[in-house]
Amino acid sequence: MSSQPIALADALASFEALWSPRIVTTVNDYDVRVAKVAGEHLWHVHDDTDEFFLVLDGELFISLREPAGERTVRLPKGSVFTVPRGTEHKPSAPDHASILLLEPTGTSTVGDRHEEVPDHVDATTGHRLAEGRGRPSQ
Repeated sequence: MSSQPIALADALASFEALWSPRIVTTVNDYDVRVAKVAGEHLWHVHDDTDEFFLVLDGELFISLREPAGERTVRLPKGSVFTVPRGTEHKPSAPDHASILLLEPTGTSTVGDRHEEVPDHVDATTGHRLAEGRGRPSQ
């Protein structure tokens, strides 16, 4: 956890990789992660935790497989959405988007159950920001 403010725009500017979240801080036992996304992620499920999304820039779509059937939610910039635990879902962004995620530390980006992981998706529990990255200019 940083003892200095972290500028999300600077944190996002510090990396280029898509679908590869960076941990900007930790709150209790939760990671606050930012990611750049484009194209499709993969169908996956988090069995024991909800997944919180905040769209910082662009537009994100999340397809959900629920008991009532499949649906897709649209999240424009500034929108939040929580995928309930145990719900199969697939995020996508037709154009680039920047998102903030809130998940328990150690949560895999591809969940507990998932389809085959494509090459463009980083199956990880998040990467720490490089030291000094994300700090506002003085």
